[in-house]
Amino acid sequence: MNEYQELSWQGLWKNNPAIVQLLGLCPLLAVTMTVVNGLGLGLATTLVLIGSNCTVSLVRNMVPNEIRIPIFVMVIAAFVTVIQLLMNAYTFSLYESLGIFIPLIVTNCAIIGRAEAYASKNPVKYAAFDGLMMGAGFTAILVILGGMRELLGSGTLFAGANLLLGDWATILKVTVFEPENPFLLAILPPGAFLGMGLLIAFKNALDRRVESWVVTPSEEKTVQRARVTADS
Repeated sequence: MNEYQELSWQGLWKNNPAIVQLLGLCPLLAVTMTVVNGLGLGLATTLVLIGSNCTVSLVRNMVPNEIRIPIFVMVIAAFVTVIQLLMNAYTFSLYESLGIFIPLIVTNCAIIGRAEAYASKNPVKYAAFDGLMMGAGFTAILVILGGMRELLGSGTLFAGANLLLGDWATILKVTVFEPENPFLLAILPPGAFLGMGLLIAFKNALDRRVESWVVTPSEEKTVQRARVTADS
């Protein structure tokens, strides 16, 4: 497995920042009432990850070790400010919907963690790809959790897509069913915790199932020796 494949596997599944590292849970649980909110915050976080990883990788040999963390935070804050201003200019309604959680990307431990653990030790091409994959993994969980809560809570998917994509995107809204009364548990914060727990449980169960299917060569030889000994 080459470096790009390893980074993809780590970011999307094995070391997913949301359901494995459990980082950035505050915005993840707070804004995922709809698919669009989750997608908007996920894309913003991904762009910050890519930009900060690239910058940290470029300056990694020029930053004194003693002050590297404050420098990394300043770099992240600069990219968050750029993303915040762009969203304010072009997707103002979504910007208002996400509120304080856009500037709070600065404090997302997943971003500073990747800057410190990977970008500061690797070339820019790998650092950029690492940011992309970690951001994609984080965004996927935001979208899935947002979809679960939106579907259970109001019976729709992609409601408010026009906030992110423009007026034409109103046609993307899908009404699966029309509940007489909204399922408030799914919409309120407890629903986010329950949904997150279900996603973590599903991943752990799937990992255990895959591990039970895979037999390493050493294990296979051990089983064969045991059979030979038993037969003799």
